[in-house]
Amino acid sequence: MDTQPTFSCDDELRHWPTDEAQARAVQDRLRTCVRLDESGPPPGFAGTVVGVDVAYDDARNVVAAAAVALDARTLAVVDEATAVGQVSFPYVPGLLAFREIPTVLEALTRLTRTPDLVVCDGYGLAHPRRFGLASHLGVLTGLPTIGVAKNPFTFRYEPPGPERGATSPLLDRDGAEGAGEEVGRAVRTQTGVKPVFVSVGHRVGLDQACAHTLHLAAAYRLPETTRAADSLCRRALART
Repeated sequence: MDTQPTFSCDDELRHWPTDEAQARAVQDRLRTCVRLDESGPPPGFAGTVVGVDVAYDDARNVVAAAAVALDARTLAVVDEATAVGQVSFPYVPGLLAFREIPTVLEALTRLTRTPDLVVCDGYGLAHPRRFGLASHLGVLTGLPTIGVAKNPFTFRYEPPGPERGATSPLLDRDGAEGAGEEVGRAVRTQTGVKPVFVSVGHRVGLDQACAHTLHLAAAYRLPETTRAADSLCRRALART
């Protein structure tokens, strides 16, 4: 839809955590708001899918975020926006969302249309506390979100078949051999190329998340949403 996005999360941003204990408490509270009972829009739907990504300049403690909107059918870029800010949270594995979300939200609000689906370069349910960036961003914005990551984080998986479209479960390491909770899937987006790791964020089912990933990764390993957002945030950082 062609309206400026608005998200009712100002109170969360005003009380943004500054240390690990506060952040974990926020994760515990917001995790209960994740919706896993919706399938989400189908791949190739008539609407807008947005990729978000960030780039860091550690020397200056700066983060640049990009939001790139694609036509969900044709994958043509229809809008883009960036935001640059100071990193206000320390680096703690499992809490990276607290370093990124304020700037990502600012970039999203600068788009000229509201996303119908957001694809994050990171994790959703596939997170030690079941609340990665995709879930956190989805709860704060109310938007359907998925996470597509380049590595499996702390989880185990058997390599999927070598052909495009092959998948295998991404399992919690705490499960017994051959068992465990499925927190996502390894998805082979291109034949003979390393898989990506897909997990639901908010208001999208895992089958649909994997189908979206394949649709968006028509020619390369990574979804076009991620490729476009990665390139844009790096350019934004270089201009800063």
